[in-house]
Amino acid sequence: MYFLRMFINRVIVLLALSQMVFSCDKEYHSAGSELLLSTALKSKSFNAPIYSYQSKINYFQTDGLPLAQLGKIRLPGLGTTEASITARLSVSQNPVFGKYTQKREDEGDEENVAVIEEKETITEVYLEIPFFNNTDDRDGDGVIDVLDLDPDDRESDTDGDGISDYTESTNNLNPLSDDSDGDGILDGVDQDNKSYDQENKIYEIDSIYGNREARFELKVYELKYYLSQYDPATDFEKNSKFFSNTDYYESGFFGETLHDGPYQLNFEELRFNYEEDDPDTEDVDERETVETRLTPRIRVPLNKPFFQEKILDQEGETVFSNDDNFSKHLRGLIIKADIFDNELYMLLDMANSRIRIEYEYDQVDTNGTEDDTSDDVTETKSKTFLLSFGLNFSTIKNTNSNAQIDQEILAGQEDKPSQRIYLSGNGLFSTLKLFEEDGQGDQLLDDIRNNQWVINEANLVLYIDQDQYNPLDLSQFPDRLYLYKYDYGIPITDFSIDNTTNNTVKNRDKYIYGGILELDDADKPYRYKFRITDHVNRIITDDSINVRLGLVPSNGLNFIGSRSAETFDQDLINYPVTAILNPRGVILHGSESKDPPRGGMKLEIFYTEY
Repeated sequence: MYFLRMFINRVIVLLALSQMVFSCDKEYHSAGSELLLSTALKSKSFNAPIYSYQSKINYFQTDGLPLAQLGKIRLPGLGTTEASITARLSVSQNPVFGKYTQKREDEGDEENVAVIEEKETITEVYLEIPFFNNTDDRDGDGVIDVLDLDPDDRESDTDGDGISDYTESTNNLNPLSDDSDGDGILDGVDQDNKSYDQENKIYEIDSIYGNREARFELKVYELKYYLSQYDPATDFEKNSKFFSNTDYYESGFFGETLHDGPYQLNFEELRFNYEEDDPDTEDVDERETVETRLTPRIRVPLNKPFFQEKILDQEGETVFSNDDNFSKHLRGLIIKADIFDNELYMLLDMANSRIRIEYEYDQVDTNGTEDDTSDDVTETKSKTFLLSFGLNFSTIKNTNSNAQIDQEILAGQEDKPSQRIYLSGNGLFSTLKLFEEDGQGDQLLDDIRNNQWVINEANLVLYIDQDQYNPLDLSQFPDRLYLYKYDYGIPITDFSIDNTTNNTVKNRDKYIYGGILELDDADKPYRYKFRITDHVNRIITDDSINVRLGLVPSNGLNFIGSRSAETFDQDLINYPVTAILNPRGVILHGSESKDPPRGGMKLEIFYTEY
């Protein structure tokens, strides 16, 4: 910083002069020493002006995100958000169902009697959408940190059975049970422990908001609209964009109902045993042994005749020749949730979602005598075929229940600062202007520059309007907010230069930059605080323009990229992904708050004056 360098240089010169004086004269001279007295350097603070302007997003891009949104949630004082999913399906090229291609089945093979009509028939079809789950395990002992007695020591013994978590995990025992096989003998002395594979693994499910025990109607429909990967408006040179206000169900682009029924989330691991016992292992019944484990997920049956016609009966047809042909044949799914008995909102792992098709087919067992058909046996075999999800997006609808929000938005359009700041993942956000209102005039900045202050610290402090909540429930607030350069959609420099990390608490990296929810003395949600020292210094030293800042809820610091969006006044902007992925919201005091003793907002500047 320019002023800091000037100040340091002055002090160095004075120290050098004083050293020369002391080395040349045995007597003590006080001339000029008052320059170095503590009274010459004064540390002060200054509350600079800051102005907030309420705004709103009409719609934002929801394709290409790392997750999809489904459910319904009500935010106190902010309204209700509902979300559904539209997804395109993807398939491998020219799949073979059964053992032989359909062409070989149709033509037969005189030299191979095993080539027959296989009569592939679907037995089950499931839609599977995994939940996100916490797998953080810092010490690598097989126990996730949230359940670990000591997440930094792999020799810790969480279940207290005398065996370390790491040893139990590597020996296929349950580190969270002192009696893994449940025979009444503790693991520390048990000489005949059964495999931990017989037990469900424990997961910490993430990104589920509201009442996890809520019941609702889950509906899956065939999509009848072709989702083009490339935008025809750009001569197919750019990827298509899909937005939160796109609703193909309401537009009538839906076909057969593939599932419609009541549903309640299940957070247990799904385990499937072997279907047949291996006769060569007399001591083990494989039907009691786990073959497949699936992480907790939404899993519902789908219409079997529909997938029999659309998938298995199309073997060998051109619909499987490429992904585009298949998408025109089976265009995708619409997944909806409604009629909730309690609010529930889910962020789901669409990247690992799939449709699991289980089917049976006929296969000839020649018993090793290909030339002798007298001992041939036709057996029924089973296989699984998976359809994955490709392009997908969420349709997100917002119902505003607070007329004050509309008034603040209209005031913001007229460049009038807001009394309150309304933030939510459904598109409510605020812009901030430091030092000057509406960007008019820079007299204050000129005065600060002329004072030649050395800026030590600058903090932006935002207070929750606690009167808007009853009760102040911690779970309803964003864990963190994100402050960025609004007109560019990029982070401020304080975010970029902050390399601090915190491995003990989730979403606590860059804690100097901040934006983290803080509690008051009564442990109630109280405020958010950003340290923006570098940003303010650059403005004062004329190294940076005093740009507008954007303020939104944050889902995490890994999602600071942006997506296209249209604001309430129809401006096209780059909107942070982290705001789109956070369904929570908060009401803050704005710059025109009528309750400054408990609220308002502050730009605190701590400086040294020479």
